[in-house]
Amino acid sequence: MSDALRVLVVDDEIDLAAVVISYFEREGYLVDSAVDGPSAVEKARVGLPDLIILDLMLPGFDGIEVCRQVRTFSDAYILMLTAREEEIDKIVGFAVGADDYVVKPVSPRELIARSKAILRRPRAQGSVNTSETSSSEIYFGDITLDSNSRTVTCRNQMVDLTKTEFDLLEIMMESPKSVFSRRTLLESVWGGEWYGEIHVVDVHIGHLRKKLADAGASESVVRTIRGVGYGMDLG
Repeated sequence: MSDALRVLVVDDEIDLAAVVISYFEREGYLVDSAVDGPSAVEKARVGLPDLIILDLMLPGFDGIEVCRQVRTFSDAYILMLTAREEEIDKIVGFAVGADDYVVKPVSPRELIARSKAILRRPRAQGSVNTSETSSSEIYFGDITLDSNSRTVTCRNQMVDLTKTEFDLLEIMMESPKSVFSRRTLLESVWGGEWYGEIHVVDVHIGHLRKKLADAGASESVVRTIRGVGYGMDLG
């Protein structure tokens, strides 16, 4: 079915991956798979999955590096699998942008249940422009954001943002004098019932900053307020 959600299963344990794939397919998902880091990134780029089941330990490069690279171009939910509970501290410490973590061994049924819980919390479809003007454009310094076309330019250069990066920037540009906590940004972009890793916000903000800086904006245009969160700053 054309509207089926896409899942990418990344695990070098072939037998386990085959079982997980069969469970997802039975639930009506379109499933692809990868067995190492480089192929996982490539399949995520080409296949545009909605959800990635990602093992931490992989040949080529590990799940942390996969997560880092995927987050530069995709907002897919990422459910990371770890062999030991202590490894969760390592994942969180790297703050790579995984949405949830599961310790192996995990039954395919539990994995499906956790996945469905994540997918029930869709990314917001973009915030509403509350400006009194009828224009869909918002300006901040050299940055122009158009909420109708969902485009961002900086110094007349198009900035290629993911959906989540765009939503975060739009929220902050609509209230440029405000400071937003991570929790506020999570509730606005990820949905009010989000229960995953709160520092996923930091990862998307980091990529947003870099893309704006590459287009000529100040690296501090999205400022960090220690102990509070984020806001806009002309520098």
